[in-house]
Amino acid sequence: MTVRVQEETFDPGLELNSFTQSVQGAGAVVSFTGVVRDVEGKLAEMLIEHYPGMTEKAISKIVDEAKTRWSLAGALVIHRYGQLGAGDQIMMVATASRHRVDAFQAAEFLMDYLKSRAPFWKKERTASGDSWVEARDEDEDALSRW
Repeated sequence: MTVRVQEETFDPGLELNSFTQSVQGAGAVVSFTGVVRDVEGKLAEMLIEHYPGMTEKAISKIVDEAKTRWSLAGALVIHRYGQLGAGDQIMMVATASRHRVDAFQAAEFLMDYLKSRAPFWKKERTASGDSWVEARDEDEDALSRW
């Protein structure tokens, strides 16, 4: 199980290939890559902050919980911080298991957690000013199913 919190970008294809080759006995690999979206076309950049050490520990804890809920052969979580532009990769989750249901459910669980509970603070910068990204009700609703 791998958790990386990093400033530098990553190549989702290379990460997925490396992850897939590293898991033994898996019959299913599921991955998701999130990108910075610019819904209104006004985003200059997104600034993501976190507390080093605390963030990795919190994400590792939720990966451990996923391992107890589903039969996983492996899990990978990458989350970026720093200054990101529209279209940049912001995070990646990959899970592997013997069967697809466990891989899909574990990946969704991890993504829902990262979206609503992981200790990151996001600020959007636009020409009209800066604003902190607030939690959305639909993200909380998604997490409540677990």
